[in-house]
Amino acid sequence: MDERHGAMILVFLLCVIAEIPAEGHILDVCPTCHADATCDEKSDGSRKVCNCKYGFVGNGRTYCQDKDECQIGASKICGQDTTCHNTYGSYYCTCLAGYSPSNNMTVFIPNDGTHCQDKDECTITGSCGEGAQCRNLEGSFDCSCQLGYQVHNGAEPFHPRRDKASCKVVDCGQPASVKDTVLLSVTGTTYSSVAMFVCDKGFVWRSGDNSSVCGADGLWKGPNMVCEEAMCGSPPIIESTEQVWDSHSTPGSTVLYVCKEGFYNKGGLNISKCNENGQWTPPSLSCQDILCGDPPILPHTGQVWDGSSSPGSTVTYYCKIGFYPSEGNNMSLCSIIGNWTKPNISCQEVDCGVPPPIPHSIMLWDKISTLGSQVVYRCNYGYRSVGEGDVSVCTAIGDWDGASLLCTAKCGPVPFLAKSEVMWHNRSVVIHRCVDGYHSWRGSYVSVCGSSGLWQRATLRCIEIKPPVNHLSVLNEKCLHWRAEKYEEDKEVYKVTYIGSRDYERSFHDRGKRCLSSKADQLELCLNLLPVTNYSISITALSSRFTATISTNTSLTDLTVPPAPVVDYREFETPVPTLRLRRSPNTLDPLSSYQVSVLPVEGIIMFDCSSPASSDISSKSKSSTEYITAQIDVRHVGTEMNFTVGDGLHYGGFFNAPLENGRNYYIILRAVSQWKSALKSSCVLWAKVRGTSYVLRVSSLSAAAAIGLVALVILGGYCFTWFFKRT
Repeated sequence: MDERHGAMILVFLLCVIAEIPAEGHILDVCPTCHADATCDEKSDGSRKVCNCKYGFVGNGRTYCQDKDECQIGASKICGQDTTCHNTYGSYYCTCLAGYSPSNNMTVFIPNDGTHCQDKDECTITGSCGEGAQCRNLEGSFDCSCQLGYQVHNGAEPFHPRRDKASCKVVDCGQPASVKDTVLLSVTGTTYSSVAMFVCDKGFVWRSGDNSSVCGADGLWKGPNMVCEEAMCGSPPIIESTEQVWDSHSTPGSTVLYVCKEGFYNKGGLNISKCNENGQWTPPSLSCQDILCGDPPILPHTGQVWDGSSSPGSTVTYYCKIGFYPSEGNNMSLCSIIGNWTKPNISCQEVDCGVPPPIPHSIMLWDKISTLGSQVVYRCNYGYRSVGEGDVSVCTAIGDWDGASLLCTAKCGPVPFLAKSEVMWHNRSVVIHRCVDGYHSWRGSYVSVCGSSGLWQRATLRCIEIKPPVNHLSVLNEKCLHWRAEKYEEDKEVYKVTYIGSRDYERSFHDRGKRCLSSKADQLELCLNLLPVTNYSISITALSSRFTATISTNTSLTDLTVPPAPVVDYREFETPVPTLRLRRSPNTLDPLSSYQVSVLPVEGIIMFDCSSPASSDISSKSKSSTEYITAQIDVRHVGTEMNFTVGDGLHYGGFFNAPLENGRNYYIILRAVSQWKSALKSSCVLWAKVRGTSYVLRVSSLSAAAAIGLVALVILGGYCFTWFFKRT
């Protein structure tokens, strides 16, 4: 061994010696361990060593540093769909959005098998909002609208928080009107709502569906019903009857049925009416041969009868001996329907019952109440008898009769007060009250029999009852006058209400209410009543709850000429032209009707607008004289009206006769205002049916035309001269 090798062996030995404790001692390294380390004994028990704690790496003595477990990747240490979070000496895991840990803890370490699984957001109520349905996705979810809802502020599918979209209920709005129908009912305007229609008055449902349904697209589906004008045809035939009928079969027409000679009306409805559905209502009249037979027999009665059973014959009933008529009719009549009218006389055995008591008396009676039984009356102590009729007898009609006894107190007869009667009294006290038709007016209503034998008379005063409101009248079409009757001299409160309507304006209603408090006997209240109106006025006295009513009509001091109708003037070459009228339905003009006049043109025609032409339909001929072809009540005109000249129908009693081919015509529309006997009108030229050249003279057209103006008008290459004069 060389010197260098020997030196190395010496150093090694010295180091070994240094590590070997003295005999009997074990080296303690624990105090030298790092703060993040533990002192552990070696498995062979030879000595102790320092080891870094879990989550740390190092030599255990001089250093131990944190181990970053997340550096190898979250999916490797925590699992799929996770986020890894390093901590000092350890780490923890969380799930990504849309996932949840299998142990339902917010944070976890997957050493127990915990992993992240998809979160079903659709199990949370309201995730998508009202009207939406949820669809779960891996790590997320989306929404779409249910039937009856539409997406708002976006498109489907959508995420409610990301897209800010939502579902709103489908709303179709109000259903549209359908020709010749009216809306009967509607359950709403949202999805699946149903609107029901019926045919308008005068029309019949022939085919199609009468319902309309709000669809998922926000549109109404239907109806497709077809309504046709109602016509009833010939009325039904009833055996043994005859018909009284004017051959009309339009809605509202009626036919009367009468029994033929030798038959009588046994009962049932004898009128059939053509209804709006185009059907005659079924009559139920029954006609049979006239014969009454023997009259009915009633218990305990006899008959006075001549044996005749023809209509008009009578039989009289009477009660047999021992019975009396208690109620009912004692006569039966053979009617024209072949039946005896039912008598309802009731014959009962005579039994007078308990005798009626007489005030301040006692009865001497053996309790027998048959015919001829008697009861004797005696006045009580302290009263004296007046009259001799102290005996009452049971009569044949079942009443006790004959007792006229009066028992009066020693003070004498009960005091008499004018217009009053005794309500109650005993031997010393009398209570008075006013008779019907009178009421008390202060004073005492008690009379007392004094110890001196004299009555201390009541001071009650009875005055006649009169209605709280009487002599009601209307002056100058505005002021209400009446006379007031009050029970006491105090103030009365009156409530006055009025309702106004107009015959020519169905939608018009004028309502008002006034209150008046007064002590006066003669009262007047002026109301703000509108002209040309029918009013019903009621006045109520509130304390007595009495109401009086009066009706009145207001008029115009000067009926004005109505404004000219607004029309679309046109020229036609057809014999059945259709014309058009526009009108505001809420106008307050006192307009009554429209008249359509036809002027056959032959040379120069004079037309006077101030009064209608002949309304006699039969007077129309092929002459050149104008005629009225239709009259239309303004209540039947809406905002627009289409009218076809020459359609061969009747309008307001006038026949709309067909126009003749090859002739020239003017069509004039007249607006008529009528109130009572006053009448004013204005006219416009509505149309022209083209033909040869002609000239028209018209006097007093509408108020829009200049009065006294003479104008030359060129229309369609033809010359017309218009003359206006004041009406």
